[in-house]
Amino acid sequence: MRLERLLNIRKSIPNPFFLWGPRQVGKTFFLKHSFPNALYIDLLSSKQLVKYKQNPSILGDELEKVDPKTLIIIDEVQKVPELLDEIHRLIESKGFIFGLCGSSARKLKRGKANLLGGRALRFEMFGLVSQELTKPFDFVRICNTGNIPNHYFSDDYWDLLESYVSDYLKEEILEEALMRSLPSFSDFLRAAAVCDTELIDYTNIASDCGVKSPTVKNYYEILSDTLQGFFLPAYTKRPKRKVIHAPKFYFANVGVVNWLAKRKLLEPGSSEFGKAFENVILNEIRAWNAYHKAGHNLSYWKLASGAEVDLIIEDLGMAIEIKSSRTISAKHLAGLRELIQDQPQFKRRMIVSLEDTSRVTSDKITIYSVRDFLNELWADFPER
Repeated sequence: MRLERLLNIRKSIPNPFFLWGPRQVGKTFFLKHSFPNALYIDLLSSKQLVKYKQNPSILGDELEKVDPKTLIIIDEVQKVPELLDEIHRLIESKGFIFGLCGSSARKLKRGKANLLGGRALRFEMFGLVSQELTKPFDFVRICNTGNIPNHYFSDDYWDLLESYVSDYLKEEILEEALMRSLPSFSDFLRAAAVCDTELIDYTNIASDCGVKSPTVKNYYEILSDTLQGFFLPAYTKRPKRKVIHAPKFYFANVGVVNWLAKRKLLEPGSSEFGKAFENVILNEIRAWNAYHKAGHNLSYWKLASGAEVDLIIEDLGMAIEIKSSRTISAKHLAGLRELIQDQPQFKRRMIVSLEDTSRVTSDKITIYSVRDFLNELWADFPER
């Protein structure tokens, strides 16, 4: 099935750009479809990889007779960080336009690789979002399969998820030598999956995995750098009461969480489905934020007493609670009502739910059906 992705890179040309995104979200297909006349170099090819590792400057020789207006796309650029110096030289001296694609920035950042001196634009591709599907978004399905296109459309998604996790461990962890102990990292992945959407407790996870807390912190950073998850910081500005400061962590693909935690065939009404639903909505909002180039800072808010709001978008004065209930009651609204006592600037309070019809409470909290919320979220997205 062919998908029209919402990400728009065409308008960035003639600027060089980086395109980052988790494995298998469709970056390569997207670039080939968007730029059919580009010169494409694939560093997943062993032959290409060895050639450029041995002699990065050979790229300049190969492009000697190529029109500088030609877009040069290099896939999996993180595999040869040394190539970026030659790319930078060719941009400066010849005016070449490069599109650089990858699924992990860790090797580049840790190796202090040349990131083109800020000349390259940065884009990120996410898994499927609701507005990319011609048929209605199946929320129960995506809470089970995750947002990788091939997984979402396949009846064999569970086996595909197993392969996905195995390939991630092999190709991005083991081959890039990001750690000394792969077994302990595998144990960490399972523990982190169980704790998805929750506050990070480094000590407890370290105890479960038989490693030290600093090692767990490093493992979380690896997940973030390889785009398999993200930290959601706490909102701590101007508190009147004691607030929680620890970050939360969300995997970028809830299907991976499900496979690691062995939670299969989730149905609405279970606590596991509720966590999966929260993950899906958070990732949808992250994609909306990135594709709009909006730059909104996302955080969560929680009092030490336990009152909590899942998402704060400070510059929009917006607070969002995410509940997979088909009937929203006063208990689901408690966090939003506590928030307004401490943070009256958050006047746009809402809850995303599985209720059939959207409505507004007497104290002006909007209870959205999930379809209405996502349709409104993406309504002003610019034309591709």
